[in-house]
Amino acid sequence: MQKQAELYRGKAKTVYSTDNPDLLILEFRNDTSAGDGARIEQFDRKGIVNNKFNHFIMEKLAQAGIPTQMEALLSDTEALVKKLDMVPVECVVRNRAAGSLVKRLGVEEGMILNPPLFDLFLKDDAHHDPMINESYCVTFGWVSPEHLARMRELTLKANQVLTDLFDQAGLILVDFKLEFGLFNGEVVLGDEFSPDGARLWDKETLDKMDKDRFRQSLGGMVEAYEVVAQRLGVTLD
Repeated sequence: MQKQAELYRGKAKTVYSTDNPDLLILEFRNDTSAGDGARIEQFDRKGIVNNKFNHFIMEKLAQAGIPTQMEALLSDTEALVKKLDMVPVECVVRNRAAGSLVKRLGVEEGMILNPPLFDLFLKDDAHHDPMINESYCVTFGWVSPEHLARMRELTLKANQVLTDLFDQAGLILVDFKLEFGLFNGEVVLGDEFSPDGARLWDKETLDKMDKDRFRQSLGGMVEAYEVVAQRLGVTLD
């Protein structure tokens, strides 16, 4: 598969076209950002860890019947994926209170949320990814009711699969975001699943094992990512 033009450069990933119009190459960089890109730093091995972590998780979700864009792991930092028509709406599941939910509602961090909360956010850095609802999606034409219902179904199914997976590894899946796109009219999971877009706490110590280590200047971010990967059985080398 031949890498061609750079199509998009995000905060931590770069997307390239290939000689197949239906396939793209996703490159994971060492960049890490916070505050909608206001703070950016580079960390050795982060691209490698997130690429292999994402491939592992996407395989687990595919085995559970969730369609994903993942095709193959190409190198330490690159993956081959289907080209999706991305939906500009993020799906977020919250199993415990943390982050913006705590700030917004004043609830105690770590509060168990039963049933889990399902939130929608518009992908729009300029407006800080505002929270939206189904009515907004339909009125503004961001996603059809049918596709949105499928996105919700797949997100909640992924939550069941991943909650069990991380629990067996001694970790709490606090919350996470997923992004979807359309491939031949079918809703397909896209983008990535890594500690960049999920909150993961150690079950015993409640230590944060995700990007909050960067956001809150706790240090040891990549080291925490590697511990999570090793507990799951992800091969990094």
